[in-house]
Amino acid sequence: MVQSIVNYLRTLWESRAYDTGTILIEMLLIGTVVYIVLRFLQGTRGARLLQGLVSLLVFGLLVIKVLADQWDLERIQVLMQPFIWTVLLTTLVVFQPELRRGLMRLGETRWRRIRRSEIDRIARPIATACSQLSKNKIGALIAIERDIGLSGLTDQGVRLDARLSPELLNTIFWPGSALHDLGVIIQHGRIAAAGCPFPLGDIEGMDRSIGSRHRAAIGLSLDSDAVIVVVSEETGSISIAERGRLHRHIPSEALLDELRRYLAHGAGPEPAEPQPEPEEATV
Repeated sequence: MVQSIVNYLRTLWESRAYDTGTILIEMLLIGTVVYIVLRFLQGTRGARLLQGLVSLLVFGLLVIKVLADQWDLERIQVLMQPFIWTVLLTTLVVFQPELRRGLMRLGETRWRRIRRSEIDRIARPIATACSQLSKNKIGALIAIERDIGLSGLTDQGVRLDARLSPELLNTIFWPGSALHDLGVIIQHGRIAAAGCPFPLGDIEGMDRSIGSRHRAAIGLSLDSDAVIVVVSEETGSISIAERGRLHRHIPSEALLDELRRYLAHGAGPEPAEPQPEPEEATV
């Protein structure tokens, strides 16, 4: 069977229908597409699913095709086409979250930039509030909306449409208040809603010691282009989540500059290596 596969590949390579240059260009293009897909899926559950899918297709297209041609298995040859279409349709269902995320990324207006004055108007109150909350070890979860709207989450929380200020953020997250759980969403420089549930992130290799607030921040950053600020209730540590990455242990005095960088350029610096952190009891 191995020799049959080798002969089949040799026949494809030596076929006069394509010259060597054309074959190399096609293989390079296919490899580039596969590399881009793997980079996009890196760290998600879809990465392993893709590996299994590729293995299945390779087995189906090479082994079964070679055996069917070698032994003239007509029924197998007839069933190969429906099989491949079934695999492709199944892929659309299995990779639905990843496909949705990719389409949202393509739809982002990357050329739009927030003005410096608007950045300061958003970043400064959040940095001031998070510094105070960190000092008192009060948990917080704040999402700053950018191009991808978060109205679906604000509808599930308590609408406020209030002026953004450190005092109001401290009041919202103060332990025992009616809205201190879950997250706050900032839209157009205002506090749009509080008590909003964020989707919990579940990516491959995630540090299981992080609390539910950090997982919720990662989850929302995977589904949108929002910048999410997290304050740990256990340690007071400040983190920023963006595009599925968590930049942890940000000093209070550096938070304002970090927020300016994320909001101005659409992407922050490479996240620091995660450090163990106690599990948090509540979101």
